[in-house]
Amino acid sequence: MTHVEIEVKGKPLYLETGRFARQADGSVVVRYGDTVVLATAVANKEPRLNIDFFPLTVDYQEKAYAAGKIPGGFFKREGRPSEKEVLTSRLIDRPIRPLFPDGFYCETQCIVSVLSFGSENISDILGIIGISAALGISDIPFETPVSAVRIGILKDSFVINPDLQEAEQCDFNMVVAGTDEAVIMVEGGGLEITEELLLAALDVAHEEIKKVVALQRKFISMVGRPKRTVVPPLVDEKLTSAVSDLSLGKIKEAIIIPDKLRRQDALDNILSEVIASLNAGEADISKDITFIFNKLEKDLVRNMVLQQGIRADGRKPDEIRKISCDVGILPRTHGSALFVRGETQCLAAITLGTSEDEQIIDALEGESKKKFMLHYNFPPFSVGEVKPLRSPGRREIGHGMLAERAIKAVLPERTQFPYTIRIVADILESNGSSSMATVCGGTLALMDAGVPIRTPVAGIAMGLIKEGDQTVVLTDILGLEDHLGDMDFKVTGSEEGITAFQMDVKISGVSRDIMSRALIQAKQGRLFILQRMKEILASPRETLATHAPRIYTMQINPEKIREVIGTGGKVIRGIVEQTGAKIDIEDTGVINIASADEASARKAIDIIKGIVADAEVGKLYMGKVKRIVDFGAFVEIFPGTEGLLHISQISEKRTANVTDVFKEGDEVLVKVIEIDKMGRIRLSRKEALREQPSKQEET
Repeated sequence: MTHVEIEVKGKPLYLETGRFARQADGSVVVRYGDTVVLATAVANKEPRLNIDFFPLTVDYQEKAYAAGKIPGGFFKREGRPSEKEVLTSRLIDRPIRPLFPDGFYCETQCIVSVLSFGSENISDILGIIGISAALGISDIPFETPVSAVRIGILKDSFVINPDLQEAEQCDFNMVVAGTDEAVIMVEGGGLEITEELLLAALDVAHEEIKKVVALQRKFISMVGRPKRTVVPPLVDEKLTSAVSDLSLGKIKEAIIIPDKLRRQDALDNILSEVIASLNAGEADISKDITFIFNKLEKDLVRNMVLQQGIRADGRKPDEIRKISCDVGILPRTHGSALFVRGETQCLAAITLGTSEDEQIIDALEGESKKKFMLHYNFPPFSVGEVKPLRSPGRREIGHGMLAERAIKAVLPERTQFPYTIRIVADILESNGSSSMATVCGGTLALMDAGVPIRTPVAGIAMGLIKEGDQTVVLTDILGLEDHLGDMDFKVTGSEEGITAFQMDVKISGVSRDIMSRALIQAKQGRLFILQRMKEILASPRETLATHAPRIYTMQINPEKIREVIGTGGKVIRGIVEQTGAKIDIEDTGVINIASADEASARKAIDIIKGIVADAEVGKLYMGKVKRIVDFGAFVEIFPGTEGLLHISQISEKRTANVTDVFKEGDEVLVKVIEIDKMGRIRLSRKEALREQPSKQEET
């Protein structure tokens, strides 16, 4: 067993191998505080045939026993990955994928298992470090160690790897991953921050990353195995020349067709012609022809941007596609919007609910409730494809969470707006930046619903073309530019600052200078889009949508909660049955009453007020006779509270029988004349009539 360690924020970060999972190609246990993860990496010895991509799978899984819990459900065992597990799997995958060598086609699987979960809020960070170390000590061709760090921003100060309690206090949280040379992946969100503060946080993060990368290098030097030899795919120069002669000029003409589908059809037709012309021998070389053709296309698109400053659809590097948007297009939803940018189209719909609609999340950190949800859907027709519809994949969950993080920062506080909010974003057409279109469409739909968001939010995706020292940053990238470019940098925010961002690169990293240029260009684009959105709807509507439920809030004495609920919930169930309203009671005494019918909500409020009200000696009440007995009548002065009107207190004159004056259900003006030590209330009608002569009984 071999281990190394380094101190991080006063605790040892510990890497160990040789005790767990010894048959894996690489196996590392990473521990920090009470959090322990096992990271394993295994790659097949032989490459997969007839593929031109790297078949990598990364899975992050949380064991319930890690937090001393037994899973819920019938089977009492871990099942389908949770949303957090899916998002963390993506988080680990993104920084390591671009660092494998070209031509390595052996199926590779990396698994991170959380064995012990503490309050350090670091299992995802340890997963990135662990997989990098496991790959590093294995024979799998992964040469450059990667590390990661979580940075919390509290006002203008930085918190390294904030624990769960510290993270809740931070205004902004982000994860940064990189090598000792450059940053590779960034993801985060929170309240608005400036571009300058974000860059400063990245500088702090990179210094921390370098320390852990150095620890990994030491670890690898102690136990690392020789790496497998990877032979890059050999390209026949004669075939390359032949493909180029037949297609180069035609590709140049096709790649400048603005329309996505027409452009792709033209390229597909050219490729088919080339294959038909050159694939005439006994051996099938169509795969080699396709590889060469795709490389020619990639080089031409990139060179056109670098040398001419012109993109595939004719735009300049910092130019944004045509934008159009509309709101209120779906009559029965609580809010809706259609946002279109170029050939990307997002339909966003808002549903407002009550606390009963909150999502309950059972995680290792404990159970929590979520009152804001954004669900992103990417149907196959949006890109003109035919595929079976399945449950949301990793990409859909990841894009949805990015958009959710972007908008969450501007939502009203629960005390101001006690609704559960769900946004569904359906991508109806896609040619790049669909997650950013979701941010824009979701914001417009919220304002259409009358949700009092603090300020509108927009998003934009930035790209990069880099060859040597020559770089061009692209604003509002197409799907083609995402595929053939070197960076996908999504930035969202308001006029005040950034609320969320996500960066992935396909090269070994990006410099601080490139990051700074991208952020400045993204800000210009974001402000332009916000202006276009404000031309359609500048601020939230003053009233909620017609079909949205109305929620009314009232505050009662917390000691009265049990009276509103009643034994076994009898009282509150009765109120719901009488009024049809939904009622939610918090421990603080805050009660939310929701109903599509205002009269029903008001009735429920009046009943609750009556239950929690206290009778006052000397005060007059218009009550209702509930029961008649020989010695008087019991009168309800407000719901749930009755007092005794003794027969002697009915009138100045002698009353022989109560029934001569009242019957059950009659309204009667009474005065509280006494409340004894046991809380029993004595009422007087004759005293009330003395104070209200107009109510004198007829004689």
